Amino acid sequence: MGLKSILYSSKVWMESFAEKPTALISIFLLSFAESSFFPIPPDILLIAIAIASPKISFKAALWCSIGSILGGVAGYGIGYGLMETIGYPIVDFYNAHDVWQKVVETYNGEIGLWFLAGAAFTPIPYKISTIAAGATQMDLVPFVLISAIGRSARFFLVAGFLYYVGPKAKEYIDKYFDKLSIAFLILLVLGFVAIKYLL
Repeated sequence: MGLKSILYSSKVWMESFAEKPTALISIFLLSFAESSFFPIPPDILLIAIAIASPKISFKAALWCSIGSILGGVAGYGIGYGLMETIGYPIVDFYNAHDVWQKVVETYNGEIGLWFLAGAAFTPIPYKISTIAAGATQMDLVPFVLISAIGRSARFFLVAGFLYYVGPKAKEYIDKYFDKLSIAFLILLVLGFVAIKYLL
């Protein structure tokens, strides 16, 4: 099976899944997991839900935000007290030792909170950022506030765009889904690259 067939099958499955009653619970769980250890970002499911059921776009963004913020706190907890047993194995899984060191150095520097804001809103790997925040014992209150603002802004921006653009967005995504999927994966990889070479 070629890449295009795999992407199309994934799209069909995601759209059918987005219409199920458990979609909001699923996006909460996915966003929670992605903020602390899981590799797949919740934006993919959020986009599918917003296209399949525009009337619940903002509700989906809310659940996505709440899950991501709580998952970020879980990631912070892993970094704060469970680095040896859970934190370092996660870093090993992503082969992100260089990225990890740079994030830790950044958090111990003057722009730590600004970097967290960028990680919360952009494709910079948020899970590494949350664990590093705990490992460097960043103050929890600013961590939660910045994460809440950044993650909510990201998810509500996606939901709002798809809600107001509506059918045109669906038509465009249907037509260019394979290219958009590849572009999204490239963005994720660039998030790691950005930390490695720009910090």
